[in-house]
Amino acid sequence: MPATQRFLHPDALKRISRLELRARYVVEGFLSGMHRSPYLGQSIEFAQHREYAHGDDLRRIDWKVWAKHDRYYLKQYEEETNLRCLLLVDVSNSMRYGANPWSKYEYACTLAVSLAYLLLRQQDAVGLMAFDEQVRSTVALSSRRNHLQALVAALAADEPQRKTDLGRILRQAAQAFPRRGIFVLVSDLLVERDGLFKGLKLLRSRGHDVLVFHVLHDDELDFRFSGPTRFEALEGLERLNVNPRALRAGYLEALHAYLDELRRGCARHVVDYKLVRTSEPLDAVLASFLSHRMGSLHRS
Repeated sequence: MPATQRFLHPDALKRISRLELRARYVVEGFLSGMHRSPYLGQSIEFAQHREYAHGDDLRRIDWKVWAKHDRYYLKQYEEETNLRCLLLVDVSNSMRYGANPWSKYEYACTLAVSLAYLLLRQQDAVGLMAFDEQVRSTVALSSRRNHLQALVAALAADEPQRKTDLGRILRQAAQAFPRRGIFVLVSDLLVERDGLFKGLKLLRSRGHDVLVFHVLHDDELDFRFSGPTRFEALEGLERLNVNPRALRAGYLEALHAYLDELRRGCARHVVDYKLVRTSEPLDAVLASFLSHRMGSLHRS
């Protein structure tokens, strides 16, 4: 396993109890582990050339110009308008599931704050809506560096509770944040799909880019239970005593149909969808977001 993934694995990160420190560790480790341009993640556009001076970054030399003129020139860039990003984080009761290494809620919060820190480093504006069947907390868009503390405080105040009504939440988000931007939904998506797809369609119709991180625990994806097991609903009163081995084939068939429905529904509305395990190192998730962010710049 590469060093970056080892350090960004949830097993290692869970020892950092403070969410803000954990997010900083994730992002700084992610960026230091990448071998990319110094303009990684910035909204930039080529402006002009200037002659090379001692001490300049050699990675910015335009080698095509050197081949023609036998002189070193650097590419210069100018910043475009910074992005606006709204993080929509599911804090419903089903997000409480899981303990090893994290619950879905803990993973989602770490992911959301890590994305926020990454964006704030690039001087983008970040806002937050934490929700279950209602909006539990809202943090206005801001690009200030100290804004991260407000985002952390909002998530820390919202321990998982109640059910999820994503259709209503996405409509409220569209009304509360009308200016074009990126909407990032972090949820286990254990919801009624018609409402979800209608909400995604509404966001896209208003010109927003939408990225969905579908967070599920390994237990939910692999169903490795054995022996008599009691399952209790986190968003209801149902209890079921079963032999999980007898259910596994049918469960996995239903799971794959459900995931396929989500992928096809998101693709139909031109929404980027990524399934994320709570055991997955966060660098892969951040790289996926960064790719989407740069794609949004090229489309704008």
